[in-house]
Amino acid sequence: MRRHISYGEERIGFSIRFVPRPAKRISIHIAPDGVVSVDAPEGTAVAEVMAAVRRRVRWVWLRLRAGRERVRHVLPREYVSGESHFYLGRRHVLKVIVAAKDEPGVKLLRGRLEIRVPARKPAQVRTLLDAWYRRRADEVFARRIATCAVQAPWIKQAPAFRLLTMRTQWGSCSPKGGLLLNPMLVKAPTPCIDYVILHELCHLKEHNHSPHFYELLAGLMEDWQGRKAELDALADHLLNR
Repeated sequence: MRRHISYGEERIGFSIRFVPRPAKRISIHIAPDGVVSVDAPEGTAVAEVMAAVRRRVRWVWLRLRAGRERVRHVLPREYVSGESHFYLGRRHVLKVIVAAKDEPGVKLLRGRLEIRVPARKPAQVRTLLDAWYRRRADEVFARRIATCAVQAPWIKQAPAFRLLTMRTQWGSCSPKGGLLLNPMLVKAPTPCIDYVILHELCHLKEHNHSPHFYELLAGLMEDWQGRKAELDALADHLLNR
């Protein structure tokens, strides 16, 4: 359900999602790319949701403005030598090597991402790099899910997962217990990856963002808020493709 609200001269759009109880309050979420969504307990009147958003509209506007300010300093990728690209929270300098006789591919060597291509075409460099990130994400996420699942007593075995590049989410989970993870998350520090995975594992027990959900998450990861803040601060760089 889409709705809009005005603050000064700005018109802010947001979606409303009604979640099953025991969610007890209306919560507002702002994704790294500025998408605003609102969770409300099932049965809540739309008018009540709108009133809650109006009470916090200045906070929403300030968060959106801060996000736009961050994006102003993120330059578009050119996929040329000298650019820096993240992997597991560290920046690695890109080195594009034109080698027509070599097999195209990506290697991480001594803090440098070396990409061999038959011709200096940024589109091909991007394709190879994206494929490399997906392979690394498959390996890293499998290990981290296995580690995190041990901490959650309601998880009997590490859940299956698949990768999907998303603009507004790092992850989600299905009613059947599978995880969906953004391969670009592999660019983040390992503690941030674990935060996203544990967040989704908690959703397998609590299917909403109720106070009980956050109590569950805090019981597994006391510093989840710090990890989330770090991931949010990096999001514009990690998602920049």
